[in-house]
Amino acid sequence: MSVLAELIPEAKSLSRVDKLRLIQLLAEELAGDEGGDIKANQSYAVWSPDQAFSAADVMLRALANEKRS
Repeated sequence: MSVLAELIPEAKSLSRVDKLRLIQLLAEELAGDEGGDIKANQSYAVWSPDQAFSAADVMLRALANEKRS
């Protein structure tokens, strides 16, 4: 029997929390295998639209034009 065939019943018997931990572990392993620029346990800046005032203005004008049509 293959290792995977042995692991599947074990994984199915895990609690929900442990299944989520297993998913996270496997995802981190796969991400590490890909050699990407994103590293585990690091913080990264993420753009947020909360200060995108010009984009909001464009959207408001587009909505106003849509209402007039």
